[in-house]
Amino acid sequence: MIHFIKTLNRYVRFPLLLASLLIIAGIIQFFLMVRDIEGEHYDIKLFQLSPETIRSAKTVEDTEKTEEDKEKVANEVNPVYTFSPDIGKNQAAIIKSTFDYIIEAQKTISEEKKKSKKESLRQEQIKNLRERLDEIDTEGQTIRLTDQEISTLLAQNNEDLINARDVLTSIILKKLSESIRQEQVVDAKASVEQSVRENFTIPESIRSIAIALARTSIVETEKKDNKLTKERIEEAKASVDPTRILQGQIIVQEGQLIDRDVYHQLEITGMLSNKQSTKPIIGLGLFIFLQMAFFYAAFYNWKADSKLKTRNLIITMIIYLSSIIVMKLLNLVTSEFDVNIGFLFPAAVIPMLILVLVNERIALLTTTMTAAVGGIVFQEGYSSVLQMEVSLYIIFSGFASIYFMRNAKKRSSVMKTSLYVAAVNIAFISFYLLLSQSNYGAKELAYYIIAAISSAILSGALMLGLLPFIESAFGMLTTYRLIELANPNHPLLKKILVETPGTYHHSIMVANLADAACEAIGADGLLARVGCYYHDIGKTRRPGFFVENQMSGINPHDQLPTTTSKDIIIAHVEDGAKILEQHKMPKEIVDVARQHHGTSLVKYFFFKEKENNPDVEESEFRYAGPKPQTKEIAIISVADSVEAAVRSMKTPTSEGIKQLVHNIVQDKLQDGQFDECDLSIRELKTVEYVFCATLNGIFHSRIEYPKPK
Repeated sequence: MIHFIKTLNRYVRFPLLLASLLIIAGIIQFFLMVRDIEGEHYDIKLFQLSPETIRSAKTVEDTEKTEEDKEKVANEVNPVYTFSPDIGKNQAAIIKSTFDYIIEAQKTISEEKKKSKKESLRQEQIKNLRERLDEIDTEGQTIRLTDQEISTLLAQNNEDLINARDVLTSIILKKLSESIRQEQVVDAKASVEQSVRENFTIPESIRSIAIALARTSIVETEKKDNKLTKERIEEAKASVDPTRILQGQIIVQEGQLIDRDVYHQLEITGMLSNKQSTKPIIGLGLFIFLQMAFFYAAFYNWKADSKLKTRNLIITMIIYLSSIIVMKLLNLVTSEFDVNIGFLFPAAVIPMLILVLVNERIALLTTTMTAAVGGIVFQEGYSSVLQMEVSLYIIFSGFASIYFMRNAKKRSSVMKTSLYVAAVNIAFISFYLLLSQSNYGAKELAYYIIAAISSAILSGALMLGLLPFIESAFGMLTTYRLIELANPNHPLLKKILVETPGTYHHSIMVANLADAACEAIGADGLLARVGCYYHDIGKTRRPGFFVENQMSGINPHDQLPTTTSKDIIIAHVEDGAKILEQHKMPKEIVDVARQHHGTSLVKYFFFKEKENNPDVEESEFRYAGPKPQTKEIAIISVADSVEAAVRSMKTPTSEGIKQLVHNIVQDKLQDGQFDECDLSIRELKTVEYVFCATLNGIFHSRIEYPKPK
C-alpha cells in the first residue's frame, strides 16, 4: 500500500488524485445505498385484488382530488350582489321627465292654437316632443312611446296627467326600493303592472300607456359584483385543505379490489412498479456529491505533505465505506425485530480510528457524514427521509468518543473511553424513549440498554482489533504503537540493556534531549524519544568496540588498524537498521537508526589515519547516510553528538556546555547535514537553548558531603 501511494503521488497531482479518489468512493457509496431510497413497489393491475395490505411509504398530496374539492367549494359560493338605491330614483326621474315634457308640450299647443288656430301645430309639437323623448333614449334609457300614445297623452286633461305622473312615480320608487335581481325582473314587472291596474286614479284612457311605462322602468336594482364574487371564490378555495395521503396510511386492504381511486393513490405515491420515480435517485446523487465536496474541501485545504494527505484520504474512505457496509449488513435483520436495530451499530469506532490514524478534524467530519448515511440506511418503512434518532445517536456516540479519546496515549485508554461512550449512549436512548412517550415492556428496555453498552464495547474492541492491521498495511506509526515500543520490556530494548548497558544509558539521555527539543519547536517528541531508544541497536553486534560499553578499560581499537576500526564504527548504523527491519519495526524507527549520523565524518579515526597517511580521502571515513530527512532525526543527530561530547567533559560548566552545543550545531550545519530536512536556523537556536537547559539540569554542581571519620 505504501508503494502504491508513492506511485500515485509520483504520477498524479494531488488535486486531481483527490477528486478521482472521491469520485470512486462516491460511486461505491451510491451503489451501496441506492436500494435504501427505492422504497416498496408493487406490480399491481387495475381491478385486480390486492395481494396484501399496502400502506403509503410517504406523505404526498393528491393534487387532482384537491382541485376537485376546490372547484366544488367554488361552485357552492353564492354570488355577491350590490344594491343601488339610485337606480329607483333615476327611473322615477325619467318617468317624471316624460310626463313633464308632455305637460309642457300640451301648454305650448294650447297657446299656439289660440294664436294661429292651425291644427297642424299639434303634429309639429308631437314631432318636437318625439325628439325630446329620443334624447332620453340616447342616454341609455329604454322608454318608447308611439306617436299615437303621445297624441293620446297630449289629449288628456292636465290634472289627469299630473296625477298619473305622481302615482306612477310613486309606484316605481316603491318597487325599485326593493332588491331586484336579474332573474326577478319579470316578476317585478308583473307586480308593478298589477299595482298600476289596481290604481283607479289613473284614467282608463292612458292606463295601458302607464302600464307600459311602469314595466319599462323596472330594472335590476341588485347587480352581481364580479370582483367581490371572485374574491369570495378565491377565499373559499384557499380554505380547502390539500388532500394528502399520509405516511403509514392504509391505501388498500388485503383482498380489496384495486379500483380507480386506489390505483390513483398507488400511482401518485410512486408505489407501482411501472411508475417508479427518478427523483429519489437524483436526490441520493446530490446527497453524495455534497458529502464528497466536504471531504474534498477538508483534504484540499489541509496544509500537509501530499503523500500524507493521500494516505489519510484512502484510510478515511476505507473506514467510511466499511461503516456503510456494516450498516447494510445490520439492516438486513431489521425486519426480524420490532425495535430500532440501528442502536446496535458500533458508531464510536469510526471516529476512534480516524482520530488516531488521521486527525480530529477529519474524525468530526466523518462522524457527521456517517450519521447522515445511518439515518437513510436505517430508515424504517413509514419514517421520514432520515431516521433522525439513529443519526443523532451516531453523532452523540461519535463526538463522545472523540472527546474522551483526544488525550489518550495508551491502548488501555480505548476501553475506558468505551465505558464513557456507553454512558452517553444510555443517556441518549433514555432521552429517545422518554420523548417518544411510548410504553415499553421489560424486554424492549433491556434491549435498548444492552444495545447502548454493546455498541460502545464493540467499538472499542474493533478499534483495538483493526488498528494493528491498518498500521501494518499503511506503514503507520501511531501514538499507541510508539508507547508500546517505548515499553522497557520490549525484547529489543531488553537486548540493548543486557548486551550494551552503556549504550542503553546513552540512548536514554539522548531521548530526553531530543524529546524536549522536538516539543519546543512543534515536532513529534514521542517519535524522537522512541527513535532514540533504538537508534544505536546496531552496537549490540560488537558491544565492546564502543567506548560507553568498555567497562574494563581495555579498548580493542588500540590493537586494530584505523580503517578496520572505522568500518566497525560505521557498520553499527546499517547493522541497526537491518536488526530493526528483521523485527518488523516501523519505517520511521528504522530511518532514525539509518540516518542519525547522516554522512558525517568519523573524525577520531580519520585524523588518526591522516597522521600515518596524509593522502587519505575524507569520503572513506564518512557514514553512508542518507542525511537526516526529518526534523526529528536531525535533532536526534545533534543530541547524539552533544550527549557523547558533554559526557566526555571532565568538568562540565554552564558556559562550557553552551559553547560545546553551539560548536556541534555549527559543525553539522556547515557540513551540510541539515540540507535535506526543513529545520530552520531559528529552530536550531531553540534546540541549542533546550539542550543547554536540559544538560545544565543533569550536570549541575552538587554539594560535597564530608568524609566520615
